[in-house]
Amino acid sequence: MEKDRKRDKKMIYLCAISNISSGNCSEDCKFCTQSAHYNININTYKEKSIDEIINEAKIAKQNKAVGFCLVTAGKGLNDKKLEYICEVAYTIKKEVDISLIGCNGTASVEQLKELKKAGIENYNHNLETSKEFYPSICSTHTWDERFQTCINVKEVGLNLCTGGILGLGESEKDRYSMLKSIKELIPMSIPLNFYIPNDKLPIKNTQITKDEALFWIKEYRKNFDSMIMVAGGRELVFRNNWIEAINAGANSIVIGNYLTTAGEKTNKDLEYIKKHGLEIAKDCNG
Repeated sequence: MEKDRKRDKKMIYLCAISNISSGNCSEDCKFCTQSAHYNININTYKEKSIDEIINEAKIAKQNKAVGFCLVTAGKGLNDKKLEYICEVAYTIKKEVDISLIGCNGTASVEQLKELKKAGIENYNHNLETSKEFYPSICSTHTWDERFQTCINVKEVGLNLCTGGILGLGESEKDRYSMLKSIKELIPMSIPLNFYIPNDKLPIKNTQITKDEALFWIKEYRKNFDSMIMVAGGRELVFRNNWIEAINAGANSIVIGNYLTTAGEKTNKDLEYIKKHGLEIAKDCNG
């Protein structure tokens, strides 16, 4: 009942992303500009400076984000990357009162425990698409590895964020299959991304319309009390009318830029939120 009450008030949760390790990924995900397989001209770096990340976290907090996501390129965690992320998380927690989200690929129970100790409270690892369709978009790792990481997240007591991308060429059956798999995991939040085409990526055209996107947001809301986030591709699909996604059942957005693509200007999103009478959540519980 409490969650229903919050939705009646049109509560919206804001999240910001920091791409703290960008590009040169060895995986061949056909939707991803950070894959080294496709030679896409993006900014690449192994480790963003901690001072820069802390500044971004402070700006996110000022802009009323309740979550700040630390994203690294690559399949998963190794010892060096884990140490770096833990240092980043620990330092942010000393200076900024914001909920931290790790998004660092496949991870073991032991690695996730270390992230939790450092101050990470949530872990984002998207299934991306259905188990059946996944081999069509990636050959360098399996869907089952992704699902297992989600199980590991739950096992260590971190909040799970898992969703996927719509518009990769998947069928309606695939979309229902992904929804069913996510339902098995009972995540805290579900990011729904919409494919952003790039001339150098193997998947050439966005394959989802606004009406389709709205249909699937409604389907997820029917099946979940979880936070539903309209994430990457929001600007492409909804343009300047993303209140439609909120009215369909979404209650969270990413503010600022994404990993390698620019998002809407934050001040414009905040003005839009005010215009439509949305209440910005003060923490992950509302």
